[in-house]
Amino acid sequence: MTAAENVCYTLINVPMDSEPPSEISLKNDLGNCDMSAFLTSFPPLEKGDVKLKTEALKKVIIMILNGEKLPGLLMTIIRFVLPLQDHTIKKLLLVFWEIVPKTTPDGRLLQEMILVCDAYRKDLQHPNEFIRGSTLRFLCKLKEAELLEPLMPAIRACLEHRHSYVRRNAVLAIYTIYRNFEHLIPDAPELIHDFLVNEKDASCKRNAFMMLIHADQDRALDYLSTCIDQVQTFGDILQLVIVELIYKVCHANPSERARFIRCIYNLLQSSSPAVKYEAAGTLVTLSSAPTAIKAAAQCYIDLIIKESDNNVKLIVLDRLIELKEHPSHERVLQDLVMDILRVLTTPDLEVRKKTLQLALDLVSSRNVEELVIVLKKEVIKTNNVTEHEDTDKYRQLLVRTLHSCSVRFPDMAANVIPVLMEFLSDNNEAAAADVLEFVREAIQRFDNLRPLIVEKMLEVFHAIKSVKIYRGALWILGEYCSTKEDIQSVMTEIRRSLGEIPIVESEIKKEAGELKPEEEVSVGPAQKLVTEMGTYATQSALSSSRPAKKEEDRPPLRGFLLDGDFFVAASLATTLTKIALRYVSLVQEKKKQNSFNAEAMLLMATILHLGKSSLPKKPITDDDVDRISLCLKVLSECSPLMNDIFNKECRQSLSHMLSAKLEEEKLSQKKESEKRNVTIQPDDPISFMQLTAKNEMSSKEDQFQLSLLAAMGNTQRKEAADPLASKLNKVVTQLTGFSDPVYAEAYVHVNQYDIVLDVLVVNQTSDTLQNCTLELATLGDLKLVEKPSPLTLAPHDFANIKANVKVASTENGIIFGNVVYDVSGAASDRNCVVLSDIHIDIMDYIQPASCTDAEFRQMWAEFEWENKVTVNTNIIDLNEYLQHILKSTNMKCLTPEKALSGYCGFMAANLYARSIFGEDALANVSIEKPIHLGPEAPVTGHIRIRAKSQGMALSLGDKINLSQKKTSL
Repeated sequence: MTAAENVCYTLINVPMDSEPPSEISLKNDLGNCDMSAFLTSFPPLEKGDVKLKTEALKKVIIMILNGEKLPGLLMTIIRFVLPLQDHTIKKLLLVFWEIVPKTTPDGRLLQEMILVCDAYRKDLQHPNEFIRGSTLRFLCKLKEAELLEPLMPAIRACLEHRHSYVRRNAVLAIYTIYRNFEHLIPDAPELIHDFLVNEKDASCKRNAFMMLIHADQDRALDYLSTCIDQVQTFGDILQLVIVELIYKVCHANPSERARFIRCIYNLLQSSSPAVKYEAAGTLVTLSSAPTAIKAAAQCYIDLIIKESDNNVKLIVLDRLIELKEHPSHERVLQDLVMDILRVLTTPDLEVRKKTLQLALDLVSSRNVEELVIVLKKEVIKTNNVTEHEDTDKYRQLLVRTLHSCSVRFPDMAANVIPVLMEFLSDNNEAAAADVLEFVREAIQRFDNLRPLIVEKMLEVFHAIKSVKIYRGALWILGEYCSTKEDIQSVMTEIRRSLGEIPIVESEIKKEAGELKPEEEVSVGPAQKLVTEMGTYATQSALSSSRPAKKEEDRPPLRGFLLDGDFFVAASLATTLTKIALRYVSLVQEKKKQNSFNAEAMLLMATILHLGKSSLPKKPITDDDVDRISLCLKVLSECSPLMNDIFNKECRQSLSHMLSAKLEEEKLSQKKESEKRNVTIQPDDPISFMQLTAKNEMSSKEDQFQLSLLAAMGNTQRKEAADPLASKLNKVVTQLTGFSDPVYAEAYVHVNQYDIVLDVLVVNQTSDTLQNCTLELATLGDLKLVEKPSPLTLAPHDFANIKANVKVASTENGIIFGNVVYDVSGAASDRNCVVLSDIHIDIMDYIQPASCTDAEFRQMWAEFEWENKVTVNTNIIDLNEYLQHILKSTNMKCLTPEKALSGYCGFMAANLYARSIFGEDALANVSIEKPIHLGPEAPVTGHIRIRAKSQGMALSLGDKINLSQKKTSL
């Protein structure tokens, strides 16, 4: 449905705190007079002042809407209300004449309507422009040709009114009359065309042009051809309609593209962002030429940079990403990578994230150097800016992007590494961990960069603040220091970071020195101070100069050990063993070999001694003791087997892990490229545009229709093509029984943050049901937007009632309620039919998502709500059970397929999903196959769910419990 064909609605507000008007309430209002007297004479309408007549007219309108027939009131309103000049009365009368029955039961027009027609002919000639304009709008809704025919000269005359409000409504009235009753104004297109040529007002021109588009497209094109060079000077509302016309004409008749493509190019320079956006979208659909794609993409980029609203930025970014998905457009967008990076000036993290991902997808050997320069500048900027809360996360994004660039283009790694290495000493552990991961991969992949990386690592080693980063740096130095000088430098840095040894003795001496304050008391000159009273006060000259114990004065490694973190000691022992074994192979002198080994063993022994003492905050664990003891034994024996394990096997393990990771990334990229590439089978017919018939061309997707369907909630294009078919696939919920007086059933449509209930209500009795109201209430994080309005159901009649429910978070919700009604003519109380509950499924809001292992572990530690679900299923295969859970919960398995392959009787996997509200859901599946119970024994185990909110964790657990067992077909 186009903008011109949209139905216009008038909304009547009924106060919620009062009952809808009925015969009884009106009798009370009228002083208990009988209904027959009321029907023939309505005192407030006859004798009351304007205020009373206004209220009475409102009640009459609401009564008619509720199904009452009030034929006796027609002449009363014509005689006593229609002549009034009050604007509120006139507005209410327009509503009244729209809803009141205008024909007799046999379909003939009521005689009284002739008087109404004459009154509206006078209103169309009224000097007040509001009355004229509102009357013209009312005429758009009339469906009786006999009423409209006498008014046609007055409607035509309104096209020449001085006020634009009247003229634009006259155009709309002429269009609707021409569309419904063409014989009343057969020359409407010609009339509107002449009006359009001479009109100056933008809104009037827009309405007139829109009418010509739908009534006589050839005239619209003729007009556009005459003023195509002035399109840029038109108002934005007219420009939008012109874009729509050009799209539709070129979509139906491709040969017209050359005629109007220049106009679309010009509209890309419009001052209106909406026009630029629509023009760019239209240009992309009409032409796939590189110049057109480049112009449209440039327009999108300008919109993103200039628009302040982040939602607009994200929407336009999505359009750019869609352009990139087309293989032929990707080459064009690669030339615009530097322009795309200008979007990084936006402070919003989500916009930056999408921009960096888009730039990374488009980067090539031609522009990677420029991209790296820009990203390096951005990284340096984040080092100086700390006030924004998203700075740390943005730095992480930049590091990961640089990491990906360096892996894909190894020549860039040498430029990137020196800048990133400085961030190893950063306070933000997450950003430093990303840098460390990048450095580890780079030093393994690129042999020529190893000396540079080792040199930079030794420079920043002493400044590292995080114990986790310290462990990683120790491992890298121990693994890749291959020269005698580097090994000695590493040992020097370790001794510097460890401080004075033996640690226990030096710490005891320090403690003993601090426990003698009497030896440290010094005498200084007395100070004279002036009090508030003006008198002198003397301060004692005795002051203790005992220094407080400052944790930050300790060397970093010593501080970690005294805090009880001995895992870093195990890592240090491994590093010392590696470099000692390597030093022995490099240096031939026995004395130097023994000296280096002895120093390494002394460091390990002093750490063991410290761990067993009472000085650390936490004692050393048995695992760490075993590890350090093993390293001591290896150094004391120096066997060739241990030498191979420490200096070769470790590096091979890293190489295998990086290879598997790279292979997995390539596989995912291949899948993505296969999705994007249009595969054509050998026997597929080739379609030539020049040979395509018009009716075949029109079968292509209409972008305006698609955008309308997307706004209605059908986001997937295949479903959007036929929303009715997707509606039939949904389950209809039966709310009442077939034997109830009122039968009700509901179709539940979930559209992101809204739930639309389309309830069918059927009157199964032979009585008229008045004030039939659907009363709903919600349980959970759901909110009813508005109360459905009451209606009147004739015997065996039916009606559809729609109710909107807002959803605020991801958890299971319940909608319950009842249908209440009055039986016409009965004296009993209101009747009530209770409805069955409607359960809202959490799966409508959960979507599969992915995250790194580090992010998963971090969220697992942070989230406080956990729900442990015991596996209770009839599935006997571990993999089959995992796939069943993934399908039931919309979650994605983060554990690689290789890790899940094979059969060993048990399985552990991490699952992850995110809701449309941005809430994360984590799950860990730990299952096993009880072999001792036989081959047909079902899977057992547990699923642990963690989420930030209690509702999410409980709802997901309930979903798993309900769907664990596989139903047999």
